[in-house]
Amino acid sequence: MDAMVNTVKGWMENPVKFARSHGVTVSPDGSDPEREIHILIIEGFLLYNYKPLLDVYNKCYYVTIPYEECKRRRSTRTYTVPDPPGLFDGHVWPMYLKHRLQMENCGLDIQYVDGMRTKDELYNQVYEDIQNSLLNVL
Repeated sequence: MDAMVNTVKGWMENPVKFARSHGVTVSPDGSDPEREIHILIIEGFLLYNYKPLLDVYNKCYYVTIPYEECKRRRSTRTYTVPDPPGLFDGHVWPMYLKHRLQMENCGLDIQYVDGMRTKDELYNQVYEDIQNSLLNVL
């Protein structure tokens, strides 16, 4: 997690330099990358519980699904070492609830999105929200 925090902060200091140092071409159309808006997406289900990152978020999204769907999806995954019987109900779901409660009390403005919607619908919802936020600050 410390390495991730350092990576995020390195990006925040200079997103163009950071991208180039990681082999990412910035603004191939010839525009000035220093004057453009740069967006970094940080993904992970426990990121809103990690205090060193709480001050870097501008927008927060959390994908939710009901217990039954979560259990069904997990049961369709193939792991190198399969889940032992009872792991989901005895550990996975209780830990999800524990960490979600901590996240809800962290003070961030988190927008919940419905994980039962299609990937395209989720993408469009978040994309439109970010676009609207950017329009409101420009």
